[in-house]
Amino acid sequence: MLSSMQEAIERSGYYPALVIDALNTALADEPVEAFVVQHEATFDHSELRRHITVLALTPSRLVVGHTDEHPVDENNERPYATAGTEAVRLEKVNSVVVARVATNPEAYTAQGPVAEVMLTIGWGAVQRIDLEPAACGDPNCEADHGYSGTTSHDDFSLRVSEAADGAQTVEQVLNFARALSRATTA
Repeated sequence: MLSSMQEAIERSGYYPALVIDALNTALADEPVEAFVVQHEATFDHSELRRHITVLALTPSRLVVGHTDEHPVDENNERPYATAGTEAVRLEKVNSVVVARVATNPEAYTAQGPVAEVMLTIGWGAVQRIDLEPAACGDPNCEADHGYSGTTSHDDFSLRVSEAADGAQTVEQVLNFARALSRATTA
């Protein structure tokens, strides 16, 4: 499976040697049981920026890799790239959320085509708090009612779509989510 993941990274054409080297450090010679490779391009003002995300599932860990490119800045005379990885023990993964978008849902059949998938994985490293001013039902009330809000524990989210990433990538994310869900049931 490791060679398949490396081939997918090489096909993306996005600094494959750097991406593979960073992942190999994090994998620490563990075998890869499932993976996802997503290469995406975004526009930052008038510049094109590329990013690659790689998820790798080993027998004991979830490895998340991100590589970004950066333009020349005050500290660097040449463009540069950063490659970072995070390895999470499987027993730390506490949620695997999969949201699917299916067009023509009345005709959907099991294992049918999915137009879009959002995979969210939580392991408790990041907690987000969204706050807003609290209010009462009185439209003329000017009292300070403090704040109300919600917390969420979504350490990682990945959205892929058939239109942007291709049907194969959508299926790859669904297969990865299934493998990760199975690995975290213990």
